[in-house]
Amino acid sequence: MQILIIGAGISGLTLAYFLQKKGISYKILEASGNVGGYLQSQKTDNYLFEYGANSLLADAEIQDFITEIGLKEKILMPESVSQNRYIFKNGKYRALPAKPQHLLWNTFFSWHCKYKIWQETRKKAENIENETLSQFFARRFSQEIVDYALNPFVAGVYAGNPDELLVKKTFPMLAEFEQKYGSVIRGLIKNKGNARRIAFSFEEGMAQFPKKIAECLNAENLILNCKVNSITSPPASKGGAKYTLESSKGNFEADKIIFATSAFAVANILKDFDSDFAKELQNIDYPPVAVVHSVYKKNAVSHKLNGFGGLNPQKEQLFSLGSIWTSSVFANRCPKDEVLFTTFVGGSRNPNFVLENLENSENIIQEVHKELQKNYQIKEKPVFQKCFIWKNAIPQMNKKVLFLDNYVPLYAGKNIFFCANWYDGVSVADCWRKAKKMAESFNVE
Repeated sequence: MQILIIGAGISGLTLAYFLQKKGISYKILEASGNVGGYLQSQKTDNYLFEYGANSLLADAEIQDFITEIGLKEKILMPESVSQNRYIFKNGKYRALPAKPQHLLWNTFFSWHCKYKIWQETRKKAENIENETLSQFFARRFSQEIVDYALNPFVAGVYAGNPDELLVKKTFPMLAEFEQKYGSVIRGLIKNKGNARRIAFSFEEGMAQFPKKIAECLNAENLILNCKVNSITSPPASKGGAKYTLESSKGNFEADKIIFATSAFAVANILKDFDSDFAKELQNIDYPPVAVVHSVYKKNAVSHKLNGFGGLNPQKEQLFSLGSIWTSSVFANRCPKDEVLFTTFVGGSRNPNFVLENLENSENIIQEVHKELQKNYQIKEKPVFQKCFIWKNAIPQMNKKVLFLDNYVPLYAGKNIFFCANWYDGVSVADCWRKAKKMAESFNVE
């Protein structure tokens, strides 16, 4: 049996690793010259910049895997202050309650909101079809929670709009808690100890993770700069015939194909194979996101930056989605006398500004500096700033992805599979777990 994996991001590489471990023949075809997909880091003598995910939230299984591939000694744990999360409210960044017991005496939420949270355990469970995150949290908690907790959090994780994202496609566990325990809070309490998860990065950034997995693979099975253009199905008259993939490096044959790449890349490959499916894939929303790194002298910044970062609710009408205080979270990301902000712009909230400035990121950089300068009381110009733009950033789990529930099982019957962040979980950990599970479902033939 020959399996062809299209895409060498965390999903494709993890699939290959576990297929190789089982002795199943595979090849990875990657269109670019690098592995890692959206996990891209840049390291210089004095700085380390992340362009995708800034950390990995790993359970015991992923931690064991990191040990297995020899990466444990390269783990970089966050500083203790990273437990503090800030939200912009009424003109300044204010700390969210770090623990449930802090909620009562914290002034971030109103007493009316606190009462609504306390009341959640007494609310009747409902099962609403295609309920959005905003609808779910407003119903179970309050609109204030939506505006000043959910909205900025979803912007930070998905670069998305909770008014559109579906709760069962983004945080299905919360919907399950409501059905199983009658309450989200009750479910969180009962499941508190079930998963030992910790967040961390690596000494050379998040890109070190996929690079290390790639090093564990047989080099001849990883083919870079290989863009797949189309696939041809086997003739119906020939039982057991293989699929043919036409690529920039010639044709490849496969018994099974696994797409571990973006929905729009899959759509381009399948446009002649299944035009209806390809059109649906093209409709999946991928809003653009600009990632701006800003470095300032530490003594020029009045804010203490004693936390993970500051997120911006849409109600506050700020320019950016928020910033990670990178130099506070991880050591050695910049010189000790400087601070590093990683700021996110665009997403579903403001896609047009990013798209209009794809060729002139200086406008984005200037707007970010103006906002940082005002909100963090910065007295000097930045040491430098740089901008990286994802034209198609994070797939949005809204109603446009519902068609996948019918198509994906149908394709599995044709020996074509999908293991990517646009189906069944977008996080790095989600992609790793899906890939491992899929690889384990195949048997040596």
